[in-house]
Amino acid sequence: MSVTFDAGRALELARSTLQIEADAITALKNRISDNPHDPFAKAIGLLLGCSGRVVVSGIGKSGHIARKIAATLSSTGTPALFIHPAEAAHGDLGMVTEHDAFIAISNSGETAELMAIVPIIKRMGATLIAMTGKPDSALAQLANVHLDVGVVQEACPLNLAPTASTTATLAMGDALAVALLDARGFREEDFARSHPGGALGRRLLTHVRDVMRSGEAIPAVTADVSMSVALFEITRKGIAMTAVVDENFHAVGVFTDGDLRRLIEQVQDFTKLKIADVMHVPPRTIGPDQLAVDAVQMMEEFRINQLLVTDADGKLVGALHIHDLTRAKVI
Repeated sequence: MSVTFDAGRALELARSTLQIEADAITALKNRISDNPHDPFAKAIGLLLGCSGRVVVSGIGKSGHIARKIAATLSSTGTPALFIHPAEAAHGDLGMVTEHDAFIAISNSGETAELMAIVPIIKRMGATLIAMTGKPDSALAQLANVHLDVGVVQEACPLNLAPTASTTATLAMGDALAVALLDARGFREEDFARSHPGGALGRRLLTHVRDVMRSGEAIPAVTADVSMSVALFEITRKGIAMTAVVDENFHAVGVFTDGDLRRLIEQVQDFTKLKIADVMHVPPRTIGPDQLAVDAVQMMEEFRINQLLVTDADGKLVGALHIHDLTRAKVI
């Protein structure tokens, strides 16, 4: 096989491929009607009514697409798994129960490995949803619901390699997942729980109490101390501020490095000043059970780098610096 490269030809094929696949997805959109008895709507109803899991199966390129659809369903509130049809015929079919919904994917609708297990799926009573490019195929005829993912042509110049057909099938899978997550009332918090290792998970699962400084690490002085004592506390605790508390450790004020810089412009001698004379009142506070992302939003809104953390009674329980949020990768 000789290798030749023609940049113009490559660019032409790239545009053609994208157009063919875009057209294939547009055709899918046009097949979904407003009729509540539309096959897509019926499939959603069956999947919502499934008391077990959704099992997605396919072989070859359809198998790769099936794996992705199962992963997308699982991460958006619909428990799902992938099963290889050949392995299913040799024992893995034991993972499927009568309570499950089985999504079988085959462009031809005649894939031997799938057709070998479909009769068993039907006999056990599981719901069968087929995604094929041939509405008159054996698989389509056996299914409780058939979703037509057929395409006019593949993007491959030879019209052989699965390209537009796999793109269309993947898009239909995404459409199912999105419709299901909306019907289930799936929220950002739910998504975060299934993605705890990702950025969204950190943003939506990390609370202020998880990242705040507590105990001896909290910079705090009483309102009657001198400026020099307050400045020493700021330096000692290292977060460029100190809380000011009353005798019951309720936060009554705050003094930051920024306040100090502004004060230097006005006052040269700090020896006679009490912290109560220059503290910022009332202090910006946040609760320990609030999300850390809420602290980020407060800091951005008020253009500050620190927050005091107080309980429901206003008692100081923690301190938070923007660097704490950065280290926790909330920002």
